[in-house]
Amino acid sequence: MQDRIIMTKEKNWKEKIKVYALKNAVEHEGKAQEGSVISALFHEGLKREDVKDVIKIVKEEVGKINKLTVQQQKKEFEKREDEVSHRAEREGLPELPDAEKGVVMRFAPNPSGPLHIGHAISVMPSYLYFKRYGGKFYIRLEDTDPETAFKDSYKSFKEEFDWLCPGVTAYIIQSDRMKWYYEYAEKLIKKNAAYVCTCSQEKFKKLKDKQQACPCRAISIEENLERWNKMLDKKGYKEGGAVLRFKSDLQLENPALREFPLARIKLKAHPRQGKKYRVWPMMHLCVAVDDIEYKMTHIIRAKEHRDNAERQKMIYKVLGLEKQYPWTFFLGRYKFTDLVLSKRKLLAGVKAGDFTGFDDPNLPTLASLRKRGYLPEAFAKMAEDRGLSEVDKVLSKEDFFQLLDNYQKEAISEAGKK
Repeated sequence: MQDRIIMTKEKNWKEKIKVYALKNAVEHEGKAQEGSVISALFHEGLKREDVKDVIKIVKEEVGKINKLTVQQQKKEFEKREDEVSHRAEREGLPELPDAEKGVVMRFAPNPSGPLHIGHAISVMPSYLYFKRYGGKFYIRLEDTDPETAFKDSYKSFKEEFDWLCPGVTAYIIQSDRMKWYYEYAEKLIKKNAAYVCTCSQEKFKKLKDKQQACPCRAISIEENLERWNKMLDKKGYKEGGAVLRFKSDLQLENPALREFPLARIKLKAHPRQGKKYRVWPMMHLCVAVDDIEYKMTHIIRAKEHRDNAERQKMIYKVLGLEKQYPWTFFLGRYKFTDLVLSKRKLLAGVKAGDFTGFDDPNLPTLASLRKRGYLPEAFAKMAEDRGLSEVDKVLSKEDFFQLLDNYQKEAISEAGKK
């Protein structure tokens, strides 16, 4: 039977999907994203009740487009570029596909310094979808790098997210879940999908860049398990002496996806776990494990995580869970021309005495904004108005706070009417 073409309000969605998949692929190095295509269809007038009719076609067409070379994609899109609507984007957050029964979503900051306005902007879409559809919403602290984890974050993060996002389902602290990451590391080794590499970083990089395998890739599962246990043993490998790597296709065009690391040895004391562990899993492993275990359904993350998402999808696949991979959207950032959001620099400024603390009114931190009287609803209104967009928004500090102050006035006005 030929593929059924869904017709809704006289629109040929299959052809629209194909065009927008090509457009998205051309804009993102040959890899179209299902979430981005669906978002574009909402701009074309797709209704919530019609999503279930087109989601299968989106998956099929994105799969086909992503098998083409970048040059083929560009050539095909040039033929059909005039079919893309140039109407203004739909205001507000669009409906999510397959969300009618609720969502399971998360926001996962690195606790390497104080929370700031960038976090408030990034967390809000996921939180608002949780409030819209019901389900579960987790805040996950990704603290498995003992060299960057900041001790004061554990308390301040919960206080500030409780203020910004009341009703969080649970707080997950990754360094408390080490046994899970170790178990999954062993699963991957036993599936011959991961191996312990003892090559020097320089040697490994040269081989990877040439798309050649390092000698460690060929060792047996049994020897890999022995090496893994040696990594865990306090009398085993020294720091930098061994790395657990994912066994990916060496011919992948994107070098970032080849043989990426899953865990490494770090001996610095962790601010929460002390010296309890010496092998620390990296985000590629931790994120995949937590998303699997907590059954994430939808993820909204910054667009610089595209490669990370591909790595995590590979882990899902080798575990036989590819169909469970969450619907994902990559969000554009607010880029400030004159505002410092680096947590490292904010920390350094407070330590140097340049500021009275993280709630200093001159800092763009959540502690400061909260103290200054800003309402969480102001950030919610900002997120609603922007919607889901992959496009970065460049603006000055003055312009941003002018916007925020307008939303603040609306939030105060509405609060006064209740």
